[in-house]
Amino acid sequence: MTDHPDHLPVLPVQTIGLLAPRPGETYADATAGLGGHAAAIAPRLAPGGRIVLNDLDGSNLERATERVRAAAGDSVEVLPVHGPFARLPGVLADRGIAADMLLADLGFASNQVDNPNRGFSFKQDGPLDMRLDPSRGESAADLLARIDERELADLIWRYGEERNSRRIAQKLVAARRDAPMTTTSRVAQIVRSAFPPGAARKSRIDPATRTFQALRIAVNDEIGQLEALLDAIGRGAEEQAGPGGWLNRGARVAIISFHSLEDRPVKRAFADLAARGLAERLTRKPITADKAESRRNPRSRSAKLRAIRLADRVE
Repeated sequence: MTDHPDHLPVLPVQTIGLLAPRPGETYADATAGLGGHAAAIAPRLAPGGRIVLNDLDGSNLERATERVRAAAGDSVEVLPVHGPFARLPGVLADRGIAADMLLADLGFASNQVDNPNRGFSFKQDGPLDMRLDPSRGESAADLLARIDERELADLIWRYGEERNSRRIAQKLVAARRDAPMTTTSRVAQIVRSAFPPGAARKSRIDPATRTFQALRIAVNDEIGQLEALLDAIGRGAEEQAGPGGWLNRGARVAIISFHSLEDRPVKRAFADLAARGLAERLTRKPITADKAESRRNPRSRSAKLRAIRLADRVE
């Protein structure tokens, strides 16, 4: 399996094993990223297979499409789709495509996190953006400029699970009166100032980490997107092979999450489908990276992989 030099897909062997791709099948990648998973799956779909690559980041989608086409060869069709992954089921249904496999890797591509101009990280100073699609929508700077203190505190608590959310919101709102919040380093510095001296030394993570997570989730509506996708998977399980259906009977669905806000709804949705006889759980407990992968790819350490196989028929 050949990896792009600046990107390692998370849990690739385990994911491919659960999705079990076969020649002639259709694989839908809801969050293509740089195409790591799709490129590894592509040769297994030949001849006559099809890959649908979806991503909100147009630049990464272009790179993924080029990479996957090179790996797929002439006997596997590759279709790029630009947009939020919650819309993918509708796009597939409109095009008359039913997927045999679906993967949603909810993490971020390495080039997004490592590029200071995207604003996802405070390790290097950069503009406070955080949008997966920089061409549209509200940036994190825009969000911080308009939201009131109470809403901000609730947001940081809900999406960052940050116990110090009210103090952080108070500090941020007070600081924006002096100057707009436009850079990652300034926001990180203000968030850290809301903690007691020495807090950073006592914690495994930087005090600003949870607040940055909360802002990023809010800017990209990540939880709303996930819930919409899970609803669509549920409807797809009920409507397999019916008119306008987007998931085939027996389709394998895998989701890789990176924190509890993502993993909890996935766990509930998959358990509900299994209880209703609409799917079989392929993972009773989430699959996580082993020590070797964690050393090779530190971003895999928090990854949790869950998978189901839809029923062959609905009674």
